[in-house]
Amino acid sequence: MTASNKFRFGPTRGELWFWLGISAAGFCLMGFAFWLRGLPQGIAIAEVAGIASIVFGYLGGRSVKRLIRSEHP
Repeated sequence: MTASNKFRFGPTRGELWFWLGISAAGFCLMGFAFWLRGLPQGIAIAEVAGIASIVFGYLGGRSVKRLIRSEHP
C-alpha cells in the first residue's frame, strides 16, 4: 500500500482562508453590536457572547492551526 496524503479529503487552503475570514467578520460584527447596543443583561450574555465566541473561536482557531501546519490538500 502506498503512502497517501491523510488530508486529501479535508478542506482546501482556500476554504480555510474563507472560514478564517468568516470567523473574523463574525467577531467584528459581534463587537460592533456590543458597541452599538451594549452588553446584554442576565443569561442572554451566555447566548449572545458565549455561544457565538465558541463557534467563531473554533472556526478561526482550527483554520489558523491547519494553515500553519499545512494540514490541507
